[in-house]
Amino acid sequence: MNGPAGGPARAVLILNGPNLGRLGAREPDVYGRLGLDDLRQAAAGWADQLGLAVEVRQTDSEAELIGWLHQAADQARPVVLNPAAFTHYSYALRDAAAQVPLLVEVHLSNPAAREAFRQTSVISAVAKGVIAGFGFDSYYLALAELARLAAASA
Repeated sequence: MNGPAGGPARAVLILNGPNLGRLGAREPDVYGRLGLDDLRQAAAGWADQLGLAVEVRQTDSEAELIGWLHQAADQARPVVLNPAAFTHYSYALRDAAAQVPLLVEVHLSNPAAREAFRQTSVISAVAKGVIAGFGFDSYYLALAELARLAAASA
């Protein structure tokens, strides 16, 4: 797999927060009927098309998610982050995300069109951008933007 200009593929982490391991089973009318394994397969295909290498992770643990963000920061590795419920209140996650040089926040649903408590993100201010409301395509759009930015900086 080659990245922009035929060089090595840029390694990107897709990190998913709490309850996203229940995709397909949890509120399918909101989050869709596809599961986390479907996201992993789709992301691998998209990454290959875009000249990226991707690893998809999910945890219900705030501490583990913070640790992954620290690793990404130390490796200067871009991150696509779906913080899930941590979006709305985790300042610890926000502080870890702020250390990642290139981070895109994604959401399957559109938080702005949902309950009032979901309409606040403490993560957005430290993200390069936010993509929400397009289901799995939110992840694709984030990866496409990361690939574009990698090509522009090559």
